[in-house]
Amino acid sequence: MDNIGILDAGIVALLGYGVVFFGLILLMIVLTVMGKIFIAAGNRKKAPATAAPVAAPAPVAAPVCDEAAPGTAGQLKLYDTPPKTAAMLMAIVADKMGKPLNELRFISIKEVQE
Repeated sequence: MDNIGILDAGIVALLGYGVVFFGLILLMIVLTVMGKIFIAAGNRKKAPATAAPVAAPAPVAAPVCDEAAPGTAGQLKLYDTPPKTAAMLMAIVADKMGKPLNELRFISIKEVQE
C-alpha cells in the first residue's frame, strides 16, 4: 500500500467534508420545500372552513362551587411556582413514596432560591 502525502490527504479530507456539507444542504432544502408544501396544503383546507364566520356563543361563566370535590384535600397554595412544575413535583413525590397521588396532601409548594 502506498503512503499518501500530506497534500493528497488534505485534498481527500476536503472533498469528504464538501460531500457531507453538500448532502446536508440538500437535505435542508428538501425539508424546507416539503414544509412549505404542507403548510400551503393545510392553509388550503382551512380556508373554506373559515370563509363563513359563525357568531361565537356568549362565554359561559364556570360554576362557582364552595364545596370541594369528593376526595379533594383542599386548596394548594403555590408560591413562585408554575402549576405545571407543581404538578410534576407532586407526581414525583407520589412515585418515590410509592403511594397514589390521591392519598397524599400537599398544602403549599414554594420555590427555594439560594
